[in-house]
Amino acid sequence: MRTLLITGPGGSGRTTVAAATALAAAREGLRTLVLSADRTDT
Repeated sequence: MRTLLITGPGGSGRTTVAAATALAAAREGLRTLVLSADRTDT
């Protein structure tokens, strides 16, 4: 199973959703990778 989350700019909760999804997958024993591409100047 592969899960890919892509979010747009603005708003809140993006990091929380990504972290919770990754945690749930890891707890199920799936290999998990989390990447962030947020710009530091925003």
